[in-house]
Amino acid sequence: MTTTTFEREIKLPYASVDEARAMILAAGATPLHGRRLQEDALLDTDDEQLRRRRCVLRIRTESGKSRLTFKGPVQPSTMKMREEVETLVGDGEVLLRVLEELGLHVWFRYQKFREEFCHEDVIVAIDETPVGVFVEIEGSEQGITDMAHALGKTPDDYVLDSYRGLFLAHREQLGLTGSDMLFEPERG
Repeated sequence: MTTTTFEREIKLPYASVDEARAMILAAGATPLHGRRLQEDALLDTDDEQLRRRRCVLRIRTESGKSRLTFKGPVQPSTMKMREEVETLVGDGEVLLRVLEELGLHVWFRYQKFREEFCHEDVIVAIDETPVGVFVEIEGSEQGITDMAHALGKTPDDYVLDSYRGLFLAHREQLGLTGSDMLFEPERG
């Protein structure tokens, strides 16, 4: 199954998963998918053709399933908005090998534990990452605004950066090294 849509989303920082979950449930959202590890790999050509176009090609693996996603450039908006084309793939490792044979390589890997909820026309996710806890709200502009308001947040609280951008800022702030946003091996 292939899906082409315009993805619209924001992230909101939270101090803890428990605080985020309590706020989401209090706002009336219902559980959709339980907590699971997502492992993402971003691919590009040696000359960074996709990054220069501000596009993303990602393979996401979770719970034994993989998805290939292409994201177009971010569009001007008060929220992060971009075209997204996504499809399920039978074997993410085989797909990665094929893409490498075609001249692409993984340039950034990141992990997060994700738990999802739904409310009207939005999906609300709690993302536990190596750089903090974020609630990501995806859906219509009005739905995102309404859910953010129900969570006690305003547009001033919206984080529009990617997880890679957040990782780079965190790494620089703490004087850390490392090229990928991964949990320590014992995490989970």
